[in-house]
Amino acid sequence: MAAEKPRNGLTYASAGVDINEKDSFTESLESTMRRTFGPRVIPNPGGFAGLFRLDYKKGLFSRNYKDPVLVACCDGVGTKVKLAAEMGVFNTVGIDLVAMNVNDLIVQGAEPLIFLDYIAVPRVDKKMLAALVEGVAEGCRQSGCALLGGETANMPDVYAPGDFDLAGFCVGVVELKRAINPTRVKPGDVVLGLASAGIHSNGYSLVRKVVKHAGLDLGKVYEELSEAEKAPRGQRGKGAKKRRGGGAARTLGEVLLTPTRIYAGNIVKLQRNYRVKNVISGMAHITGSGLADNLVRSIPKGCDAVIDRSSWPVPPVFTFLQEQGNIDDEEMKRVFNLGIGYCVIVRKAFAESIKEQLEKLGEAVYVIGEIVKGKGVVREK
Repeated sequence: MAAEKPRNGLTYASAGVDINEKDSFTESLESTMRRTFGPRVIPNPGGFAGLFRLDYKKGLFSRNYKDPVLVACCDGVGTKVKLAAEMGVFNTVGIDLVAMNVNDLIVQGAEPLIFLDYIAVPRVDKKMLAALVEGVAEGCRQSGCALLGGETANMPDVYAPGDFDLAGFCVGVVELKRAINPTRVKPGDVVLGLASAGIHSNGYSLVRKVVKHAGLDLGKVYEELSEAEKAPRGQRGKGAKKRRGGGAARTLGEVLLTPTRIYAGNIVKLQRNYRVKNVISGMAHITGSGLADNLVRSIPKGCDAVIDRSSWPVPPVFTFLQEQGNIDDEEMKRVFNLGIGYCVIVRKAFAESIKEQLEKLGEAVYVIGEIVKGKGVVREK
């Protein structure tokens, strides 16, 4: 009888997926995640899903919901991840991932509760993945939600070496009577604009095209990008090199990787100051499609929002990109936030007070427009 031929010995690892490396990385995340936990997270070692109390019935911490509504959203970072990969800087896009979700969620008046991430990679690189998750955890700490779990997908046949992608999922809660909807907005309301930290996480396919087209150097400090000297309090990048005059010199790449500003913590604090009165009539997160196309989603058909674009400073990064890419004004308005990352529509009698409260919390706030009778559009003054 002929001897039996040896088997080929194919393994999952030989196909490009190392289960041991993935499991080892997953186990290493426990301490990072725990730093985002509050008293409502229920320990669940070895569980297949995270557990979170909707309420916390202990004295001052109790929420005492009467008619709670869960609010959920999902978003990613887009092609900003390509820039992060090119520069080898991964923690900032983790913050972006949380920001893009929680900033959407609070528009409905909700408090962020839990966050989960999905990271897809061609192979497990522990150092790179740890930086990503550290960024996600930092974003969760800033927004007051728990990083309850996530998934790391090792897919060598889908992603080329150096590629990766991120997605995030956020769940929050709001009392039904406090939920924000466009029908609250009335003529006479004031539109407050909260400053962005820069480009945030939209328009990066065009940004990268400009960098390539103009032959820009991501590692170079361009004097035109002196945004650090002009940035509102709390919006300057960490670790930037000091310049004369107290400012900070950052390379083009560092400027472009500035994380999306997280408004969740301050908006939630503001709303807690008005538990009875509904003085906030609408809100909008200014992302892709710019100010007009996002703000219009927050006004009813019988109203227009009239915006004065001269009422806030446009960060230098936008002027720089426009000049380098020869981009026309309308395209800039349609693609980028141009300095306003979030809008709060408030009753006129409370506008100044709310502006002052947000400024004390660290936001740069501008009165950028008003609500008038109209046809449900956003137009410029």
